[in-house]
Amino acid sequence: MLPKELQSAKEALYDREGITGNNWTSRIGSWQRGEAAPDPIPALPDWAQAQGLDAVVWTALGPRFNGQAILPTADQVVQYLRTLTGAVRDNAERYVRCAPRQIDTEYRRRIESDLGWSHWECGAIAF
Repeated sequence: MLPKELQSAKEALYDREGITGNNWTSRIGSWQRGEAAPDPIPALPDWAQAQGLDAVVWTALGPRFNGQAILPTADQVVQYLRTLTGAVRDNAERYVRCAPRQIDTEYRRRIESDLGWSHWECGAIAF
């Protein structure tokens, strides 16, 4: 991916997520082939190579739940997901199921056990 394309991808994510403020670049993470893995995501280069990706962008936002800057419990996450219907629920389910398998968190384990949303091999997809 060329630097201009990577910048465009970051700006598109910024727009999609509705990120505001002058320091928006600190809220969008990125990596491209040849760079060291980001500290919190040491397996990223291997995952990207397996997916055939030259670069990856992601949100680097803090936690938010019910409009507050708090980290929800696994119970709260599962309960929230149970309230979703229609396309919103379908999109949430696809997002959870298509997250890379190495994203092994308490949230994911609870969602899988309580809702049955087991992992799907989706490859590189856009949401």
